[in-house]
Amino acid sequence: MAKHAKHEARYFFISAASVLVVFGLWWVASRNGWVNPLFLPTPEEVWAAFLDIAREGYKNSSLLEHIGASLRRIAIALAFVFVTAVPLGILCGRIRWIRAVFDPFIEFYRPLPPLAYYSLLVLWFGIQDTSKIVLLFLSGFAPLFIATVYSSSRIPADRLNGAKSLGAKGWRLYAYVIFPSCLPDVLTGLRTTVGITYATLVAAEMIAAVSGIGWMVLDASKYLRSDIIYAAILIMGIIAIAIDMGLRYLIRRVSPWVGQ
Repeated sequence: MAKHAKHEARYFFISAASVLVVFGLWWVASRNGWVNPLFLPTPEEVWAAFLDIAREGYKNSSLLEHIGASLRRIAIALAFVFVTAVPLGILCGRIRWIRAVFDPFIEFYRPLPPLAYYSLLVLWFGIQDTSKIVLLFLSGFAPLFIATVYSSSRIPADRLNGAKSLGAKGWRLYAYVIFPSCLPDVLTGLRTTVGITYATLVAAEMIAAVSGIGWMVLDASKYLRSDIIYAAILIMGIIAIAIDMGLRYLIRRVSPWVGQ
């Protein structure tokens, strides 16, 4: 245990040092004019932009409202992803003919860039939040579905036979044996899904949006406000790191043996 704690402390120190080095290089390069200030504002300018947005808001909405709008869209999309991709992935992993039905469609749209079909979603669902949530849903469905199919298909037969010999069958077998067996891989796949959904957020907020962190980045770019762009990107990154840390903590709680 002490050795593990020592390794964790060393890992944290190296990570913190690397971040400080990058920020130091950023400060030196921007202060000495090595890069055009339009492309690389100083850390002080970015911090001032953040404080200004935090106090005054941006385009008639507070910073918390912009963050809340983006997180609401992502949360709704991820909730729909979880309740559809996980059950369907488990079934497709256990029953090959069901997988044969859905696999061609998922494999067709999975590599498509989100903007390639976003215009169709706007035509079908309008320019309000519905089209944005559907876009985020589609971007996150495939990776979680694939992770769940893989996990469900590799459950040891001995575990299933043992559960069946004790009377587990039907939905009880899925609820009490198969789903818990898949849960660590599902949560790991959810980490990937969150990252992909986050990357799609800017595309989801490109059309007819007036709120959200992704929209702030795009709107600020129209006015060449690189300080606001950097501040919004840093906010998005910090929120994503916080979400990922929460998921990693959840994975350790439900499956502490993973990685040991």
